[in-house]
Amino acid sequence: METTTPPSAPPGTRRGPADIDWGKVGALVSGQAVVQGGSYALLIAMNWTAVKIGGTDAVSMLMLASTIPRALMLIFGGAVSDLLGPRFVLLRTTAARAVVLIAGALITASSKELWPLIVVGLTEGILLGLAAPASGVLMPALAKRQQLTRVNSLYAMVLRVAPILGAPIGAWLISVGHISQALLAAAATGVVWLACLIYITRGFQRPAREPGVSLFKRSADGFRLLIDHKRLRWMFVASFCLDLAFGWPADVALPSLVHQRGWGVSAVGVVLAAFSAGALGSSALGALLGNRISLFVRLVVTGSGLAVGILVMALMPSVLSLSVTACLVGLLSGLNGPAIVTVYQESAPESRMGAAMSTLSLSGIGVGPISIAIFSSLAIVLGVQHTWLICGTVALFSPFAAALALRQPVPAEAARSDEPSTEAAAVVPAAGHDLPLVAATVPAIVRTDVPDPLPASV
Repeated sequence: METTTPPSAPPGTRRGPADIDWGKVGALVSGQAVVQGGSYALLIAMNWTAVKIGGTDAVSMLMLASTIPRALMLIFGGAVSDLLGPRFVLLRTTAARAVVLIAGALITASSKELWPLIVVGLTEGILLGLAAPASGVLMPALAKRQQLTRVNSLYAMVLRVAPILGAPIGAWLISVGHISQALLAAAATGVVWLACLIYITRGFQRPAREPGVSLFKRSADGFRLLIDHKRLRWMFVASFCLDLAFGWPADVALPSLVHQRGWGVSAVGVVLAAFSAGALGSSALGALLGNRISLFVRLVVTGSGLAVGILVMALMPSVLSLSVTACLVGLLSGLNGPAIVTVYQESAPESRMGAAMSTLSLSGIGVGPISIAIFSSLAIVLGVQHTWLICGTVALFSPFAAALALRQPVPAEAARSDEPSTEAAAVVPAAGHDLPLVAATVPAIVRTDVPDPLPASV
């Protein structure tokens, strides 16, 4: 049974004498590897099924059914996590998601219509939106501040590997079987994640309820934090600018550029694979070196390199040169993403950690469509290459904002007395299984979110 703690106790946390609870960290990372792999497999299977049913219009409907409710629920998900604790939220939403997927499998086994997939996407979006902020509270409960950079980078590696393994599995499932089998497989991975959560959150305590504080009132806490704290506000801007600058090039411009230059569709896969390989390598480096790489390097230097890399990618004359540049951009993003989350989390009071994660997650989910709408319109007038160069210019605002954030002091209410390190108390990006229902092959650049299950940035 869950108990309550006095208001001064961090919600949902329990630390032992060790710097890192490797048993629970291992369960967290392993469980996420399984559930995210299943989510990417399901993403491919659902999108392909929607294409066969109704073409691109069906895929668009499916994407909107998943992303819109998830974005809306993120506003309340942070407040729910802060009020009820991450254990309460995660166990119930994860179990409910497995039930929804099993029910979807039973219905789609005898139906070839689109509506069951729409219902699954809608319900899953609601559950993932509620769960995402609570997922972001887990890692600080398992590792002290001076070790969080290492475990956060380790987690980032999982986010890189999941689409590499999950996407082909989803393609195989739909080619040899049926969408119902993909739904059952995703439900099975959800059950594995649920078992991991039961172990990980064992001993987590439920926060004491604050008299007179309602869920509706708490739902705006994330935005209040951005208004009240300059350090957190500038880190939000740094993250927002990278998401805005990279969304359109990855989703729209890369395939268009490849098509215009007659390189063939395989070139898209090669470039994305090069990006993922670079990001995977730098995530491993971050896990190995931890805080020995300064925050200025991880945020400002790499952020500047990312902006320059986006600019240069638009000018590359061959698949080889574009792939090499993409690999270098990936290397920088694997260091920059966890650092953004680290400093963002350092700036948030522990009693409002869920609210902080909800706004950061919302920026990633909400910026993608905005990026595509804005830059696609510009591309009609300016062309793909020139618009891509504008994206790189927008990305230059990110390291500038990060430098301003580092000049601001950490708010007193965000400091931890048991962890005197000057490094930030990073947490896993609002993850769990918060994968957007979009092209699974598109890498995210800012956070190692994202579960992004299905990052807009990493």
